[in-house]
Amino acid sequence: MDKSTRSAFHLTESRSAKVDPRLIAADDDRFAAITTSLQTSIADLTDRLDALQKARGGHGKEAVERDLEIHQTNARLRTLRRFSVDLCLGRFVPADGTEPVYIGRVGLTDRNGRQLLIDWRTPAAEPFFAATHADPMGVASRRRYRWSYGRITDYWDEALTPGVDTDDLALDDDSAFIAGLPAGRSPRMRDVLGTIAADQDAIIRAGSRGALVVDGGPGTGKTVVALHRAAYLLYADPRLAGNRGGVLVVGPHEPYLGYVADVLPSLGEEGVRTCTLRDLLPEGDTATTESDDAVARVKSSATMVGAIEPAVRFYEEPPTESFVVETPWADVTLRPADWAEAFDAPEAGTSHNDGRDVVWAALVARVADKLDAEVPLTEVGRALSENNDLARAFTLAWPLLEPTDIVADLWSVPAFLRMCVPGMSADDVRTLQRPEPYAWTESDLPLLDAARQRIGDPDASSRRRRRAATLSAERARMDDVVGDLLDSNVHDDGEGVMSMLRGQDLRNSLVDQTAAPGEEPDALAGPFAHIIVDEAQELTDADWQMLLSRCPSRSFTIVGDRAQARRGFTETWASRLSRVGITRVSMASLSVNYRTPEEVMAVAAPVIRAALPDANVPTSIRTSGLPVRRGRSAERDAIVGRWLADNDEGTACVIGDPSFVERPRVRSLSPTHAKGLEFDLVVLVEPDDFGAGIDGAVDRYVAMTRTTRELVVLSDTV
Repeated sequence: MDKSTRSAFHLTESRSAKVDPRLIAADDDRFAAITTSLQTSIADLTDRLDALQKARGGHGKEAVERDLEIHQTNARLRTLRRFSVDLCLGRFVPADGTEPVYIGRVGLTDRNGRQLLIDWRTPAAEPFFAATHADPMGVASRRRYRWSYGRITDYWDEALTPGVDTDDLALDDDSAFIAGLPAGRSPRMRDVLGTIAADQDAIIRAGSRGALVVDGGPGTGKTVVALHRAAYLLYADPRLAGNRGGVLVVGPHEPYLGYVADVLPSLGEEGVRTCTLRDLLPEGDTATTESDDAVARVKSSATMVGAIEPAVRFYEEPPTESFVVETPWADVTLRPADWAEAFDAPEAGTSHNDGRDVVWAALVARVADKLDAEVPLTEVGRALSENNDLARAFTLAWPLLEPTDIVADLWSVPAFLRMCVPGMSADDVRTLQRPEPYAWTESDLPLLDAARQRIGDPDASSRRRRRAATLSAERARMDDVVGDLLDSNVHDDGEGVMSMLRGQDLRNSLVDQTAAPGEEPDALAGPFAHIIVDEAQELTDADWQMLLSRCPSRSFTIVGDRAQARRGFTETWASRLSRVGITRVSMASLSVNYRTPEEVMAVAAPVIRAALPDANVPTSIRTSGLPVRRGRSAERDAIVGRWLADNDEGTACVIGDPSFVERPRVRSLSPTHAKGLEFDLVVLVEPDDFGAGIDGAVDRYVAMTRTTRELVVLSDTV
């Protein structure tokens, strides 16, 4: 390394032995080369982006490819600018004596084609994560770095092959992963890519065919696996690459989405969509929690979602009597068979409201066929559109529908509900009726989603007609302009432009398509090539229908813990998923608790096992040296205040006390909204108030296991 170049290593005095040039000189040389290559790459990409943005947009496939390249170039630039040499996660030295292999968040080469960094998702990088002492995978040694603000504040070496020369290694008792666990938490999930464990890496790199269930208790890294798997699959699976549906990550609640927001961008992936089930449809914004357990139970079944189909088919019944249609040319009789044929015209999968246009077009065609005179179809259609009697008959037989109206009718018209769910008991029918049918709850969302997909947008037809009329007017205007040019005796310019204007293709290309804006697509409507579901144990059979409709391939990563299911989860994953329609299932298990100290798990494990004796409680691999403390609720503010005074960094959470007002670095959450998150300190208030059933035991267990260091339980109950 050039003497004038600052070393990337910035270790404390206690780690001064690790800055011996014999240990780090080769790394600093590589980091200098990475820095140079980064600067060059950023300059080249900036120039390329500028050229693309100045280029003409083009049409069709050309425009799509240009937009895609702009998106990809922008994403690559953001990743390279986000990091510096800390793009590098670590290195491994092959046992065959070849030069070290450096692993990066992305791949990087210099101007001469020398590979400076191997993308972590490539097969060549797998040994860095997966090699163990039992199976070194041809790796002699491995080094992992801890970065802070672009400088290395620590690193760890492991000798994986027996007899390897350790003179140029800084061996530690703790692995890089274990050493990093006590570090203070922040409001966002920590960057842990460089310390992915071998069991986690195997799951991340598993294929995407069918459904993969990742079952693991608190602190086993399920969420880490899920998010890194999203980035890996987008890179490695050609079925998911490009513009082929992409990946959707579904989390349990909004605090979770905020917590993990930085993870995928830090992995160089910005195209993954994240959401909660509520986000899948507009009514989710205002839906309340279902307060009646009996109502929630009935609505949780896939059978209830199935009620939407007969509810809509009720409004697609062709007339059973003949109808005389008056036209300017002759009266035409539409017989029941004519109506039935027209009503069968929509293809399978066509939404109700879109199908209405198809049925109308089929009726127009039937009338035109029955006329003795040959009348252009467009003229027949224009005439029938002004026939109020036919419009009324057609609207009665196939009306425009609102998805919300269909679902509201189920909760306010008992006879309609009995018709749509013939096997439903009278008690359940009464239970589901409510005075305010449009007061949506979370339990209604799967039915609303099914209705929205089956019925479609009631305004789509009128928008299409407006767009068609606008484009027709624009084409007519362009025809007038071209006609004036052709009539003006303007001489050809020698390139045949005036002759080309007589062709319809050029005229069509001159029409301004932006004069009639198209519909904004629903980004969460799918279909998606792969869906990752975190905290999946909480999904009901009805909830699953929302996701299955968006993933026809049934390609899922399903992450959860049966012991954390508030409604209980006594069956196997395979039986649960088979019931909802996912039959190709493979299992992976995580059993090591990296997050929760032994002191906390010793208290939390009996809580869940009292309710679920066979709960899969993971094994903690570290201690904090801090016993679980107990106190009175009145001590809450003093405990939080002392922690803030004693800790300049990290996060805390008060769970179970909504009266606590959040402060900087201290959240106030319910057990449900704390799920999936982690904090240095958890103050658990009156846990006995969570209830005596399975849901109460799960809430207590979840709340206790959110901490990475310290748990305080406050209760005024003796």
